[in-house]
Order: sequence, then structure tokens, then C-alpha cells
Amino acid sequence: MNDSVSTVKSRNILVLGAGELGMPVLRNLARRATNIDGAKISVLLRQSAVESGDPAKQRDISELRAAGIEIVLGDLVSDSIDELAALFSRYDTVIGCAGYAAGINTPMKLAKAALQSGIPRYFPWQFGVDFEAIGRGGPQDIFDAQLDVRKLLRSQDKTEWVIISTGMFMSYLFEPEFGVVDLENSEVRALGSLDNAVTLTTPDDIGMLTAEIVFFEPTIQNEIVLLAGDTVTYGEVADKLEAALGRPFKRSVWTVPFLMDELASDPNNMMRKYRAAFAIGRGMSWPKAGTFNERQSIPVTDVSTLIDTDLRAGQRGRGRAISL
Repeated sequence: MNDSVSTVKSRNILVLGAGELGMPVLRNLARRATNIDGAKISVLLRQSAVESGDPAKQRDISELRAAGIEIVLGDLVSDSIDELAALFSRYDTVIGCAGYAAGINTPMKLAKAALQSGIPRYFPWQFGVDFEAIGRGGPQDIFDAQLDVRKLLRSQDKTEWVIISTGMFMSYLFEPEFGVVDLENSEVRALGSLDNAVTLTTPDDIGMLTAEIVFFEPTIQNEIVLLAGDTVTYGEVADKLEAALGRPFKRSVWTVPFLMDELASDPNNMMRKYRAAFAIGRGMSWPKAGTFNERQSIPVTDVSTLIDTDLRAGQRGRGRAISL
């Protein structure tokens, strides 16, 4: 906990991206801003996204405009650090919600632009696991890149920063591509061990809690804020599936050596990097007690609720990207 008192207030806020996490963050910021004098929300989008003929994207654009969110054109990949810094300087707070789709080097590029811009407050894209506990040199090189961003932010005292650690997107645990939960064959494949735990939070809850953190009084500064919708072992996931769906689930384990061998055969495979990193187990979970949502008594979705509302109704979780 940071004991110093911040005088910074987030009132002119720019969100980078409007995807699976960006949309919930924007919805909740806009909702909270209606009760805060002078609060204004903007979102940075590529021109191609705004002009897209995709119906889903156009629904999102319509929703943003209806909520009074200003759309600002820019490109996190093609724009230079100088160009992004000039754009960021028009705001007092920038919140990164673009994920890794823009590339492994983008988090550092954005952090440098944020510091160069002189903005008072920056929320980097770090909605994931405990990178410090994991340490450097693991199977997922993105984690090292995130540690580099933290080192840069801590090296200065001009821009206040807030990192929000959420664990994995909860829906992603049930994605067929991830391979942990195989609903079709009624099997849970634990990463590393059935006793390994993982912290999970839904994007909707992350969006809601991020808005609360942004406007929280006294202002949170230079701090890592932990969230948790739930923290469960892979064995407990199997138990919960059996209880909710009324059928037995086989339990198996993908060991660290097995997953590392898989990765060695395809070293650029992002999914295999994540599986191996999670199998090691370190830094992937924390107790729900003591998290921001628990301290503030804010209700969130747990694994049992997600199973009941999505899987039990015959729907798979719709996570499209892992947040780490």
C-alpha cells in the first residue's frame, strides 16, 4: 500500500482499445462519469475499426456514441512514440485496454509514450498475473516484457501509475482452444497439477472494478491492485463442473515436462507458452480475501456462477483473448 497522498484526479480519460476488455471498461467508466463533475471519457480507435462494415463493430461504435464517449482516431502500431505522446498529452489519465494483439513490444511503446506525454496518471495493460512472483526467463516471454514496463514506471516519479492484476479471463478457462476444460469429453486437464490454483475474473467484472479504482477516493497511486472473481484449483474446477452439470468429469494432468516438450517443438506457439507458464504454477493465483473487490464488498462472478449461467445453459464461455 502506498502511504503518500495523491492530488491527481481522473477527469479527462482516454481508453486505448474497445475490445473484449475495453468495452466493459468504457461502459463502466461512462456510467460512473455521469455522477462525477467534469468527467469525460474518450476511446482511441483505428480509423479502419470505426469505418468497418462488420455489424458487431458497428454495434459497439453505436453504443460508444450513445454513451457520450468521444472516439479519437489513432493507431497504436503505426503511430510513433512522439505521435502517441502528443495525443496522450491532451488527457489526465490513459488506460491501456489493447491487449497483446498489437504485438509484444507495444506495452513498452505505450509506456514510453505515456511518460513522454507527461500525463498525470497511467494504467498500463497489465490485467493479468503476478509477473514478479513468476520472475524472468519463463516460457512466456510476454511476462518479461511486462516486467520491463513495471521497471520503467517505477524508475520515475512524474506520472503516477496503477496496475490492476486480475488473473486469467474467467471465460478463457472454458475455451476449447485452451484445452483445460473439455466439455465434449467431460474432462479437466490440469496444468502442472490438480492442486495448482488459478485466479479468474470476468471481463465485465474487470471493467466494473477498473471504473471503481479509477475514481476511488483517496486516489490510488503507484500501486498494484489485486482483483479476483474466484481462485480455484483445477481439481476444484472439475468438482464444480460435476456438481452443476450432473455428470462425472475425468481428471488428468498435463505435466510441466510434457508442456515444455510441446513448446520446444513449436516455440512460437502462443497457446503453448501460456500452458507451460501456468503449469509452473508460480504467480498465477492469490487469495480472494484482501483483493480490492473483497475489501470494498463488491460482488463479482465466481466460477460456479459462470458455470450455471453459461455452461449449464449449453453455452461455452466466449473469451477471445487471454489477459495476462
